[in-house]
Amino acid sequence: MESVCQTLEKQQIIHVEMEQDILDCHPDDYDIISDEELKQFKTAIEEGDLSEAAAKLMESLDLIENAKLDIAITGESGSGKSTFVNAIRGVEDEDEGSAETGVVETTMAPTPYPHPQHQNVTVWDLPGIGTEIFQSVFYLKQVCFERYDFFIIIATERFKSNHAKLAREIHKMGKKFYFVRSKVDADLDASKRRRKSTYDEKKIMQQIRDNCIECLKKEGVESPRVYLLSCFELNKYDFGLLEDTLEKELPSHKRHTFLLSLPNISINILEKKKELMKKQIWKVASMSCAIAAVPVPGLSIACDLILLKNCLSHYCKSFGVDEESVEKLARKVDMPVADLKSVIESPLPKEITNDLLIKLLAGSTVFGVASATEELMRFIPMFGSVVSGGISFGTTYYMLNKFLNDVAEDAQRLLRKSMLGTTV
Repeated sequence: MESVCQTLEKQQIIHVEMEQDILDCHPDDYDIISDEELKQFKTAIEEGDLSEAAAKLMESLDLIENAKLDIAITGESGSGKSTFVNAIRGVEDEDEGSAETGVVETTMAPTPYPHPQHQNVTVWDLPGIGTEIFQSVFYLKQVCFERYDFFIIIATERFKSNHAKLAREIHKMGKKFYFVRSKVDADLDASKRRRKSTYDEKKIMQQIRDNCIECLKKEGVESPRVYLLSCFELNKYDFGLLEDTLEKELPSHKRHTFLLSLPNISINILEKKKELMKKQIWKVASMSCAIAAVPVPGLSIACDLILLKNCLSHYCKSFGVDEESVEKLARKVDMPVADLKSVIESPLPKEITNDLLIKLLAGSTVFGVASATEELMRFIPMFGSVVSGGISFGTTYYMLNKFLNDVAEDAQRLLRKSMLGTTV
């Protein structure tokens, strides 16, 4: 049994963590909610229309979660377009639903490849530019230019006039494009074999980058940015720089979708996903709060269970802490599934039952959550009048925040385990 002092100490920690999270959750962060949405939501609460308030929150969440993102991958035949399509979706070339790869052009029409976990994200493998069928002057019209949010233009060895012409046409039409120099790992390996004693990876990469930029400038591209990548080792080289650039330049709702769809290949990506999802927790907790104030016996707990189950399962899948993702990772790194599962401490999606949730709810609705919630009301004044929903808000907020932290830590342990093959 915990002593009263231990219980009070635990609740003080909960109090401080929740308070800090709310203070950190500024509406401008990731544009989770606009000033106008905040104003409408506050008005609904003040007028006592809790069902309307909950509906507005759900509508806002749905808008973010279901934002469509269409990414176009293009370049010359044999540049590694299809391999990149698979890599950016976290799919192996031999997996079901992967883009067909080969040494010759295998894509004869714009081919959509939905993300395996985020169906609102589609990566399009476009036909190679400069082929007899697809000439650059007609290319954008032939591939239905307007449907894509941005273009990745891939080249191997060097960029040519076709790449530059395509980039200029994309720019004229007001779309974003990004140059990717693929197969940089092969160039580095070749250089290492030739210059064993003088090999300098950073110097060679800079030489490759400078050469690509020089070629594009000669073809009339102003201030080109080039990202050096290996589709087989996406976590290396310039992928982090490309990711940061897209994160900054995409519209807010598209940025959210893009970040969640990224493969879990680095601690940095996992941390970004975690912080992004944290910004939404108070919205879900607020829906729980609004529902709790509706005088229908059993409604609050039933809705809380649905909300929690959906959120917890979503967290697991987004971080790759689910059965299918773990089995796929085990095949990729050639490790026993049991070894990877041994580092997972949070429940897997199939283990998230109503009985487990009720047990967790009972464990989190402890002395002090009410006072913590009351303190939070000072930072979210719109909830001041919703006294009856306070406990539900505090409990849901605490549970989601704790589970998100736990799953994010599991994902980091999985990543380290898969990379090192040792106990973490």
